Amino acid sequence: MADGTRSLRGSSPASSPVLGGRGRAAAAGGTSSPPGHGFRRVTLTKPTFCHYCTDFIWGLAGYQCEVCNFMSHEKCFKHVKIPCSCIAPSLVRVPVAHCFGPPGHYKRKFCTVCRKSLESPAFRCEVCELHVHTDCILFACSDCRQCHQDGHQDHDTYHHHWREGNLSSSARCEVCKKTCGSSEVLSGMRCEWCGILAHAACYIIVTPECTFGRLRNMILPPSCVQLFSRNFSKLHCFRISENLQTESDEDDDVDGSTQGSAKDVQISTDSSKQTLKIFDGNDAVKRNQFRLISVPRIAKNEEVVEAALRAYYIIDDQQEYELQTFMPQALLSDDVINRNDAAEDSNLGSVFRESVPEAWIIRAKPKDEEVIRIYPAWLKVGMAYVSLRVNKDSTTQTVIKEVLPLLGRQTECLQNFKLVEVLMGSKQVQRMVLDDQELILNRLKDIRKTSIRQMNQTRFYIVENSKSIVRVNLFVGGLPPQLSPEEYTNILKDELAIKTNVVSVSHVYQAQGAVVLEISCFSEAERIYMLVKDTSVNDKPLNAVVIPEVMASKIPQNCCPLLVFVNPKSGGLKGRDLLYSFRKLLNPHQVFELTNGGPLPGFHTFSKVPSFRVLVCGGDGTVGWVLGALEEIRHKLVCSEPSVAILPLGTGNDLGRVLRWGAGYSGEDPYSILVSVDEADDVLMDRWTILLDAEEPAEGTENGVAEPEPPKIVQMNNYCGLGIDAELSLDFHHAREEEPGKFNSRFHNKGVYVKVGLQKISHTRNLHKDIKLQVDQHEVELPSIEGLIFINIPSWGSGADLWGSESDNRFEKPRIDDGLLEVVGVTGVVHMGQVQGGFRSGIRIAQGSYFRVTLLKPIPVQVDGEPWIQAPGQIIISAAGPKAISENM
Repeated sequence: MADGTRSLRGSSPASSPVLGGRGRAAAAGGTSSPPGHGFRRVTLTKPTFCHYCTDFIWGLAGYQCEVCNFMSHEKCFKHVKIPCSCIAPSLVRVPVAHCFGPPGHYKRKFCTVCRKSLESPAFRCEVCELHVHTDCILFACSDCRQCHQDGHQDHDTYHHHWREGNLSSSARCEVCKKTCGSSEVLSGMRCEWCGILAHAACYIIVTPECTFGRLRNMILPPSCVQLFSRNFSKLHCFRISENLQTESDEDDDVDGSTQGSAKDVQISTDSSKQTLKIFDGNDAVKRNQFRLISVPRIAKNEEVVEAALRAYYIIDDQQEYELQTFMPQALLSDDVINRNDAAEDSNLGSVFRESVPEAWIIRAKPKDEEVIRIYPAWLKVGMAYVSLRVNKDSTTQTVIKEVLPLLGRQTECLQNFKLVEVLMGSKQVQRMVLDDQELILNRLKDIRKTSIRQMNQTRFYIVENSKSIVRVNLFVGGLPPQLSPEEYTNILKDELAIKTNVVSVSHVYQAQGAVVLEISCFSEAERIYMLVKDTSVNDKPLNAVVIPEVMASKIPQNCCPLLVFVNPKSGGLKGRDLLYSFRKLLNPHQVFELTNGGPLPGFHTFSKVPSFRVLVCGGDGTVGWVLGALEEIRHKLVCSEPSVAILPLGTGNDLGRVLRWGAGYSGEDPYSILVSVDEADDVLMDRWTILLDAEEPAEGTENGVAEPEPPKIVQMNNYCGLGIDAELSLDFHHAREEEPGKFNSRFHNKGVYVKVGLQKISHTRNLHKDIKLQVDQHEVELPSIEGLIFINIPSWGSGADLWGSESDNRFEKPRIDDGLLEVVGVTGVVHMGQVQGGFRSGIRIAQGSYFRVTLLKPIPVQVDGEPWIQAPGQIIISAAGPKAISENM
């Protein structure tokens, strides 16, 4: 706790109260220890690098922090500005929980808490650059990026959000222009909004306000996004697929403390030392989460207590704590024996007597009074607190009464304020309003009894009473299409038992069978969200997505945020890595995973944004999916014609090739990709509407088609194929559906195409006898072909020029914005292979703007890589108008 009785203090990583130290820097000639660190001289037994200057430590001696393992030269440790992990929670400006994915292996990364290499499975935050061991996750403070406003300490001015370490060895400091990264130690600082890099000694002189850097015009400012998310996990808030979670990754119950503590302290084989289990409170006992410490057998109580506190990243005075022991059976009975109730001289001797307890529990000694920090929640800039001394008679109301004059609010009524207890856990920030008559010392005692660690992560805020407005927006998809709002409400009442007094349907997307619910109760929102996962309507499962509210009026005039859609299944599963990178570089609220609700939640979120752009990461089918959804709801968007850029992740990527985005993503720097999108030019590209109207098929129809399909409309961007071309796509599609795990690279995907093609070489299909073609109201006689292809762009089948480059007086030179489609025929698989090899071109048949195809029997059809069997009937292709597409420069 802070010194003194009453003071208002500011704090930041650069100007924080010097805590801890406790005289452990005596070896340095009496110099006070840097922020929170407890350095001691150690003998080096292996190559070691300084965490301050990143240089090699020559010689056999260095200085190491006993708490966080910060290693330093003797010449450097006096200048260390990076705070120790033990005081990191006290320096957090706005508590924001992290969003941890599943544990994984991360090479050349270091734990933010203990500063050691991540050699074993570890966690990383999906929103910021925090990496942490499984046993260190409990000690990571809630200092994630604040990506939206949630009604708690909402700021309009954003400061740099610094994160230490895990920089590339080529990183250069923005201040001194020297190298600041290292692959050997955790060093260097990076702002997680603008990306600026700096040394630990240089970042404190950088201007605190963050301008969001080179991508400022593409980033959705956090001050413009509102999301009430009290009952939802961070994975839900950022729409991260829940299949990323592991069963052990729930709340703060991580079964890594036992294993991880063994990582730090091996079971001692030295007969002069003893390894002990240390619990920090009742919660740790219940979960069987302990830390291991190794101490000499002749150690005194004070030394064991100090070692136990260090294991839990606590640097309070060890005189304020005591050890209690319990035997194995006490783990079940909770019958804790107070070791300190023994004879008085036992406190001065060794803790090890005739028998050694299996485990110890560390407790805080009761106090008659102590100093607590009270933080004003209305403070918009910086961080400050009031230090206040409380005694056994101090209640919540008396604390408020004493604090208000210190904050210049002495004339205001006490009833207008409340005291809120905030637990800043790494995975969840929990808030609880204290009762007016609650005794503060008793509350502190209860927290410490539960967990000493939690006490170190707990704050008290004084908050103004205000009528809180709860508004949770929940997107629900998978409903039957083309129903009225009343019918959707009735379905939700029947299936989800929604309470209409707190739930209303705010938006309806009839064509897509989706609604947006506005819910004014947190518990009801959580209940509906969880229930939707297990609900089906007409045998079709529902899906739910928590979506934020974008306050368009707050978006700066020169800001054109980028709406990003990523298909994680595309591109040999590279989409998953891109999702992670784009969430880091942008606001994660503008990055949408297409397997979680499709593109509609993203377009709805941006529906009120006056100007925005779209980036689609996926194959040609994914691009067509997004453009089709955009076409369907463009009339509901303020920005009805956003330009669309493409990051090709599929197998063919023909549209990406034409627009010069490349043949496929191969690991390029995501930051460079975003810069290219920002600098791209807009071009117009024709889009086409295809009406599929099946008629009653004759008996004995092939491929099992027994009933006519209802008329449907699809959008086309690249090409539409009938016959052998679509048949190969359909076989590939079926193979991928059967074994999706094998389709994780473009090379394998193309190999499957070759395989299914070879199986079709001997097949003959007289397509020209099974279809009739009309172009611009004129009948066209078809040559002997097996495949008919309508092409809108000069790329087909992974870059082949199907139309050819030869001049022909019968037709105009094709362009992507000429309002015309080219019709080409192929005679079989061999012909298609020759076209893709560049030896031949297709058979030019026609060029026009309106087409009618009559199918006399079921025929395979594919549009932009999405195949199916089409029943006999009519196919009408007509122009849908040009679309603005971004072309790479």
